[in-house]
Amino acid sequence: MLDEVLAYLQPKPGGLYIDGTLGGGGHTAAILERCAPDGKVLGIDTDSQALARVGERLAEFVANGRLILAHGNFSDLAQIVEQTGFGDGKGVQGVLLDLGFSSDQMDNPDRGFAFSADGPLDMRLNQELPLTAADLVNGASEQELADIFWRYGEESRARQIARRIVREREKAPITRTAPLAALIAAGVPHKHGAIHPATRAFQALRIAVNRELERLETALPQIVDVLEGKTKGDEGESKEKGRMVIIAFHSLEDRIVKEYIRREAKDCLCPPRLPVCVCGHKARLRNLTNKPVTPGEQEIASNPRARSAKLRAAEITQNNS
Repeated sequence: MLDEVLAYLQPKPGGLYIDGTLGGGGHTAAILERCAPDGKVLGIDTDSQALARVGERLAEFVANGRLILAHGNFSDLAQIVEQTGFGDGKGVQGVLLDLGFSSDQMDNPDRGFAFSADGPLDMRLNQELPLTAADLVNGASEQELADIFWRYGEESRARQIARRIVREREKAPITRTAPLAALIAAGVPHKHGAIHPATRAFQALRIAVNRELERLETALPQIVDVLEGKTKGDEGESKEKGRMVIIAFHSLEDRIVKEYIRREAKDCLCPPRLPVCVCGHKARLRNLTNKPVTPGEQEIASNPRARSAKLRAAEITQNNS
């Protein structure tokens, strides 16, 4: 959704932007082009391999200082901005989060995200993390596994799958993606073109391993803080309304983003029964997408993985103090 990202983020020459999910660097490259000749991008990724690939691909921008690369998770956005000194008081105009996975990650069997090719049951975005998907599959209780599959995958067969896994791992540990996928899909008809029966369970394990929903909830207020705090002039007047653009790929992520933007676009969060406002909450955002923006038919045809993408955007309000 490159065109849609650029339309809502509105990169301008000399602007400062943050790509909190660097991935393959496609969005970053386009933002750098739009904010030329002197605009800058802070590119963050928890995957050190992704950082290395983008660092090589966009080496000229790293060399001239227009691209700053940082290894970390967007849930630590404020800390990363402070540590890198990005903006240096001059203002950040936009923050992008693309919560999808790059082809380099999904198509690499050694990372264990997919089951189209057999690989180790890993699923860690940051391979410095101690917990792998294999640790969960072989160490969590039946109830814990069922809760993971239901909460993070909205899998209707959560209890049945958890029971199968516990029964099978008693024979031998489950350490590979293909055997796990086969175990989950056993006895379930799979029509050509339909979602594979193991898809939701694999999604749930990936989310649990990387704590994706918790990290997103932690990141959203920090994005607004960074945009607010870095869009103030010396006299406290906003120089430009900063924007946030977030692309989610499943309903759980999209719901978190939607509810956060809606809440922060309101001046009062008190229950309707109260006659006067007692919360003192002031709107920090203006919602730019009442409904999520989805990819067009042409993009889906060229990239089937984009079919579930939902983009939401918001803009910092003027009444912050």
